[in-house]
Amino acid sequence: MTLRKGEEQRSLLVEDFFIDYGKQDRLDGDFVESIHIPFLDEENLFASYKISKRRDEDISAVACAFSLRIQDEIIQEAILAYGGMAATPKRAKHVEGLLIGKSWTQETLDVALSDFDKDFKPLSDWRASADYRNLVAKNLWRRFFLETDNKTGNLRLDREAAL
Repeated sequence: MTLRKGEEQRSLLVEDFFIDYGKQDRLDGDFVESIHIPFLDEENLFASYKISKRRDEDISAVACAFSLRIQDEIIQEAILAYGGMAATPKRAKHVEGLLIGKSWTQETLDVALSDFDKDFKPLSDWRASADYRNLVAKNLWRRFFLETDNKTGNLRLDREAAL
């Protein structure tokens, strides 16, 4: 993203923009001038999801975006970004690291699911409990797999499968 203050510009990654709850990396007078979103090519799998009490104009209990770049059936790049799982939007860096070099299979999905707790320790608030957020985060990851894996055609999202 690009921030501007007068004639001065500075660029930073969106993940570095959020410092703490309600605090962003903005100097006095800064405004967000632009956000660069790259085009995806055919090697990328992408989806985003939002879970909230109301569909529009509501703060999410959990929101996420997933992007995988797969070449020769091997995951080359993985981005799993979540909102509602920490004080600021946060990537699942530990899980991302587990995915690199692996095939996009049920086994890889299960390994990633077993390690989600290493990336997130969500709080409970009026929108959702920590347990609910953990369950939803895992089930959205499972949904992404089921929607993008050519070998499955079944959206089985249940509590036992996510744990």
